[in-house]
Amino acid sequence: MTGTGTTLVIGATGTTGSRTAARLTAAGHRVRAASRHSTPVPGAEPVPFDWYDPAGHAAALDGVDRVYLIPPLGDPDPAAVMLPFLRRARTAGTRRAVLLSSSAIPEGGPAVGAVHQALPELFAQWAVLRPSWFMQNFTGTHAHARSIREDGTLWTATGSGRVGFVDADDIAAVAFHALTDDRSPDTDLVLTGPEALSHDDIAALVTEVTGRYVVHRPISYEQMRDRLSALMPVEFAALLAGMERAIAEGAEDRVTDTVQRLTGRPARTFRAFLEREMWPGR
Repeated sequence: MTGTGTTLVIGATGTTGSRTAARLTAAGHRVRAASRHSTPVPGAEPVPFDWYDPAGHAAALDGVDRVYLIPPLGDPDPAAVMLPFLRRARTAGTRRAVLLSSSAIPEGGPAVGAVHQALPELFAQWAVLRPSWFMQNFTGTHAHARSIREDGTLWTATGSGRVGFVDADDIAAVAFHALTDDRSPDTDLVLTGPEALSHDDIAALVTEVTGRYVVHRPISYEQMRDRLSALMPVEFAALLAGMERAIAEGAEDRVTDTVQRLTGRPARTFRAFLEREMWPGR
């Protein structure tokens, strides 16, 4: 994409936002790194940003021609705050928008699905990234990672359903191309790793690579909803538990070649991800 404008990365300190900002700055692009506390990001201009505080949106958008959109975390109706912001962005001169959604949420579906549906009407250049579930869920601060560390268990309502887990680095690589290529994707992109794995498979691989015994403990949709409700609003907990039930029914049992097509390299395997995370620099 030609031009000398600035890319606004919303959620620039988060899992995919930080990686996307790093790729952009490394390639010489001007980046405005938006986060609630205006946290410094190497090579980028930090800016305070809160979806629920429109007073700060004009400053964040000043001179921006591209934007990477991370929806507000845990909000069951993000369109209520995102669509007014996106209309403001278009008026301010933003030409391209790349939205992070989920493989589990189709255009027009719940939560961010409504933003997905509206995006092509707002911007001539756009993309919706719909990644599968993150590999980082098993090594970071996610509830799965904590339960692995604390008692060697994975609690899910996924049964024996399989998922094409994807590395956040691969998501960021696709986001970089969607933001910077001369021709925008103008479509939604389902992102997966190269293999579909059950949570039993995940537990076995973590056990093999780390040497720590990990077991998957299947629970019901209702049990998962109640566990999540202790951590987030009940409506959002029900949405996430419903996604796990859909996995059990086979909704995420697929792999795509999107990472390979857009980046020119294959998506990382879960084993390779674990080996990198457990032995950095290996």
